[in-house]
Amino acid sequence: MNHFPLFLDVRGRPVLVVGAGLVAERKIALLCAAGAQVVVVALQVRPQVQVRAQAGEITLYQGEFEPGQLDSAWLVFAATGDPVTNRAVADAAQARRLWCNVVDDAELSSAQVPAIVDRSPVVVAISSGGAAPVVARHLRERIEAQVEPAVGSLAALLAHRRSAIRAARPELRARRALYRWALEGPVLAALRCDLPQRAEALLSDALARRTMPIQGRVLLVGAGPGAPGLLTLRGLRALNEADVILHDRLVSTEVLALARRDALRISVGKVPGEDHEATQRRIHALLLQHARRGRCVVRLKGGDPLVYGRGGEELEFLRGQGVAYEVVPGITAALACAAYAGIPLTHRDHASTVTLATAHRRSDLGGFVGEGETRVYYMGVERLPMLCAELVRQGLPAATPCALVENGSRPGQRTLHARLGDLAVAARRYAVCSPALLIVGEVADLGTQLAWFGETLDADSSVAFAPSAPQAIAA
Repeated sequence: MNHFPLFLDVRGRPVLVVGAGLVAERKIALLCAAGAQVVVVALQVRPQVQVRAQAGEITLYQGEFEPGQLDSAWLVFAATGDPVTNRAVADAAQARRLWCNVVDDAELSSAQVPAIVDRSPVVVAISSGGAAPVVARHLRERIEAQVEPAVGSLAALLAHRRSAIRAARPELRARRALYRWALEGPVLAALRCDLPQRAEALLSDALARRTMPIQGRVLLVGAGPGAPGLLTLRGLRALNEADVILHDRLVSTEVLALARRDALRISVGKVPGEDHEATQRRIHALLLQHARRGRCVVRLKGGDPLVYGRGGEELEFLRGQGVAYEVVPGITAALACAAYAGIPLTHRDHASTVTLATAHRRSDLGGFVGEGETRVYYMGVERLPMLCAELVRQGLPAATPCALVENGSRPGQRTLHARLGDLAVAARRYAVCSPALLIVGEVADLGTQLAWFGETLDADSSVAFAPSAPQAIAA
């Protein structure tokens, strides 16, 4: 270990920063956030540093660095971009036995500034000793994804109740069990839902008991359209908290692979031809069974859980049974398929409104507003001939542009462009299969120019063409 890790309390203590450029500005911001009395010495000053000085947040001296400026400092940063000045600062700090960080110069530095994950009062610092800052930043990104903001609120609550916790749990083993329960159970969940008073009440109730209350919960999580990079950070954390995962048929294996390795996985996806109501009752029973055993249950749904996914019914059931729940939104297919096909759902020149609909029943189709609207249909492949005929019957021109996006955002995505009157025949010719999403409206034509992912098929020309952005990188 080349460096001794240490956290410094700089609140109210003078810290000198030599330099006021972009890099120095970032150091100044961090020091101000930590409560330091920041003194800045520089010849040239960035506007934002001037603003801080005028607001009284820092003390600014415009001029040359002089060693005497270190006399009252507890810590010093050299960030001038001038090697001669930086060395002079480092030498003067060394003579006074002051810790000094010289930006981008590990050899001159006696102190290193780590990459930081701030969940105050919890702070995680990662350092490579200046040898490989990119590695430290990469690790910080990974930790940022795993440590949620509510952890800081939990730490503050536990610190506030520390005396009561020690009195109620004098034995270390029992105290550790309480802390683990708070971290993994309903207290953190309440803080995550922005319910601090409920979190404190739950903690108080636990302290009054001899044994820890067993409380399961359900996280209704949107898995997104399939590409693992489109899963939200909160969704990723949920998968790593899960004891049990009940997942739909269309949730991709790549997303499931991100889950906790020892979580119990149960496929509850509905398939064509089965009794969907019976399947839904089985899902309800499984949610209740595992939650009442004190487990964290993730109900993982493709897309967004509350858009054509019967998520609302599951929430009603859980509330009726008194089971705690949380909803983690996901990117719904309408947004993902359109984006990956290069189709803007709204456009100043073509569409000002968007309607999401399902093609399951004729009554779901509704009246088509016409000019200036984009209509997106879920679950429409099997009913495509009926859907197209009904829209024409309602008065939508047969020449209306359409796009049928198959396997949106996934490997093997295909986007079929056709006119409404020809779409059903073209879909049969190209053997388009579920899952596929239908986009109807003028904006669909833009996908022939703006496509960037997967294969694009044009029914009018009967040819496939590559995306127009060959260097685009998918999530």
